[in-house]
Amino acid sequence: MQLMSRWFSTMLLMVLPIGISIAIAKDASASTLDRINQSKTVRIAYREDAPPFSYKDKIGEPAGFMVDLCREVTKRLADQLHLPSLKVEYVSVTAADRFKAIQQQKADILCEPTSATLSRRELVDFSIPTFVDGAGLMIRVGGPRSLKALSSQKIGVLAGTTTEQALHNTLQDAGITADVIPVKTHAEGLAMLDQAKISAYFGDRSILISLIAESKSPAKLMLAENYLSVEPYALGLPHGDEDFRLAL
Repeated sequence: MQLMSRWFSTMLLMVLPIGISIAIAKDASASTLDRINQSKTVRIAYREDAPPFSYKDKIGEPAGFMVDLCREVTKRLADQLHLPSLKVEYVSVTAADRFKAIQQQKADILCEPTSATLSRRELVDFSIPTFVDGAGLMIRVGGPRSLKALSSQKIGVLAGTTTEQALHNTLQDAGITADVIPVKTHAEGLAMLDQAKISAYFGDRSILISLIAESKSPAKLMLAENYLSVEPYALGLPHGDEDFRLAL
């Protein structure tokens, strides 16, 4: 009997943490919708430098495809929660700190061109895919149009992104040695290409098209033809919040 009692106590100690974890997960899954319902506010994290998906427009307002999409999501959430409307608060983030905004509960939805990857699922959850893009090269007219032609030259890329990793992997797989120059913003990369400090800028093609339009000399820039990666975008969401994810 004593042996059975000890066995039961041991099993209880093993199962208890699992029960606590489940309870915490349930609390987490209810927290975002509950907070939104109480505050009547949805906090949208966006980037100011990732057109046409997420950027600050000429009058200083958040704009872009992902921002518009999240505005529509907010309207649907208001309907689901039976609220007349929901206020939107915008939280400006960068490529470097965007996931922390969700992890630290500073924002509810990450609304910018984020590729959903397995490693990033350790940081945040994701909605269903919202857009599929691919990476390519922005070059000066008459410049090198392939990675092979960029051997021993400087290639700019946004630091801390899946695009940066894709560039390193592509160069390695092709046996090409080039000088990869990480930049903090797309605007910085565009300026470096305009000033001939780099020979090409590597990024998602939809973003590169917008950057060319914003360039001081759009006619002097172009896209190389090849897609060099596939980037499936999705909205970033808090971990363990299945009710909120399903609502979105």
